[in-house]
Amino acid sequence: MTTPDAAKPAPRVDSEVGPLRAVLLHRPGNELKRLTPRNNDQLLFDSIPWVDRAQDEHDRFADVLTGRGVEVMLLADTLVAALADERAHAAAATTAVNRRRLGEELGDALASHLATIDAKGLADVLMGGLTFEELPDAEGASLVRKMHHPHDFVVDPLPNLLFTRDSSVWIGDRVAIASLAMPARARETALLDLIYAYHPRFRSAGRAYGAHSAPVEGGDVLLLSPGVLAIGVGERTTPAGAESLARSAFRDGLAHTVLAVPIAQDRATMHLDTVCTMVDRDAVVMYPAVRDTLTAYTLRASEDGVSVDGPTPFLEAAAAAMGIDRLRVIHTGLDPVTAEREQWDDGNNTLAVAPGVVVAYERNVETNARLEDAGVEVLRISGSELGTGRGGPRCMSCPVLRDPIVEVRLA
Repeated sequence: MTTPDAAKPAPRVDSEVGPLRAVLLHRPGNELKRLTPRNNDQLLFDSIPWVDRAQDEHDRFADVLTGRGVEVMLLADTLVAALADERAHAAAATTAVNRRRLGEELGDALASHLATIDAKGLADVLMGGLTFEELPDAEGASLVRKMHHPHDFVVDPLPNLLFTRDSSVWIGDRVAIASLAMPARARETALLDLIYAYHPRFRSAGRAYGAHSAPVEGGDVLLLSPGVLAIGVGERTTPAGAESLARSAFRDGLAHTVLAVPIAQDRATMHLDTVCTMVDRDAVVMYPAVRDTLTAYTLRASEDGVSVDGPTPFLEAAAAAMGIDRLRVIHTGLDPVTAEREQWDDGNNTLAVAPGVVVAYERNVETNARLEDAGVEVLRISGSELGTGRGGPRCMSCPVLRDPIVEVRLA
């Protein structure tokens, strides 16, 4: 007998490495088939993925997780379940209509069309988009429609849904809905809002952060240990976003220390988890080019609101906040050239399924070998097509439930 969603364990995530029990993934779909050489840059992909192969690679990724006892929840399924609620359906139809671009008349026509389709059809549009050609003809003439190509989008696709870590992140028993910085991803948060508000598994969950706050993306948020967060500040997360999330976490008792970590504002290091992720209770895999330059501002709750110290070297600040002697560091690659190549190919972007057990792209041969030499078990997956949007196993996964970590092994 299948356990009803509402009867399953409540979501909770206190660390990056506690045994993973449930995770939210998004299997690539029609939204990737909307990518063309004309729009892939705007939609944040470096090339046009072979969608069938990307789906196969993602299926193998999900299989690896289920083989380790992890419950895999697919975003498309959770969205359809949420849209079964009439309130969610009505709200979703509203969020998909950009009246500033379409005007009131065509906006009304689109809203009317979306209101008539079922939950599965609406979910397909919300994720995969809708072209002018696919929108049924409305009464009367429309200049907006006539001046757009039939293959232009009346509802934009969301190919970056694949990276479920960015749009939401669980901190303790609360979910932070990200405020995504790039226009191509802004509407993703509306879908996550609907899922967390109306899906039976999540209805009782509190919010740690709202999508309308200053920019914060989940790829910049690392739960170093219970009560200790690291937040990257760079291309996608602003200082205001990091501070707002820190203040929210302090108010809710979700953290006692937050490290704000400046990172380079470029494509290769768009999030903190592109240069550093946890692989064990006291160990990280890190791009060696930033090891000695990565710093952190330490934020703690105070009587006046928040105290800010630093900057100090990140590794020192992290170990002090975690209450350990030092963080073990496993480098990406063996030499500067290999390190740069494997960092670009998401060698640092690993997903821990338990302390000392991670999922990683198989192509990062040298980094994976170094992880294994350090005692970390590596579960390899293919990522030749999944990686075209610049994201690895951690980017593609939003942990919903992890068991507590029992102890920290002192160095």
